[in-house]
Amino acid sequence: MPLDPKKRRPLTRPRERAQLPLTDKPRRGGQGVVVGMPRVGHGYDIHKLQPGGQLVLAGVVVSQEVSPVAHSDGDVVIHAIVDALLGAMGWGDIGEMFPDTDPRWKGAASRLFIEEVYPKVRAAGYRLSNLDVTVLAERPRLAPLKAQMIASLAGMFGLGGTINLKAATNEGCDAVGRGEAVAAHAVVLLAKAQD
Repeated sequence: MPLDPKKRRPLTRPRERAQLPLTDKPRRGGQGVVVGMPRVGHGYDIHKLQPGGQLVLAGVVVSQEVSPVAHSDGDVVIHAIVDALLGAMGWGDIGEMFPDTDPRWKGAASRLFIEEVYPKVRAAGYRLSNLDVTVLAERPRLAPLKAQMIASLAGMFGLGGTINLKAATNEGCDAVGRGEAVAAHAVVLLAKAQD
């Protein structure tokens, strides 16, 4: 864990870690972000489903019959992607950056989280090289919507990088398999920006 050089305490807050200097060489104690190295992050999110409302995945309305129990719009795909971006940069997680206790995010479209985080990733000298998402849902059937969901994500990232989205069920196992929840995993590969 990086240490605050002045106070000699661990930098545990995401905003503190985001302020670490960029460097070409690793420093003793792991401080700083090493420029030029690819960075990998993994994110995961799950939300219970309730009758009524709408279910948004990857910025696309996929159902008008169920909705997530969530503070924002509950888009598990975007939440997992944001967590992966934050993880790749070592900036904590989505709950720290966008707490559900903050009224600004009540009912907010989750794409706002990408609009907030991805420019910071770009400012740190990185760009999305590859994004791989797995959505787990028994209902609705997502296969017919995959192309639309990928196009939506590509638009959020300015068509940068390779984006893949897989839709799967949980074969009747656990809350997702019973149709009581929806979940997503995301893995991002960030590369040094060449622009």
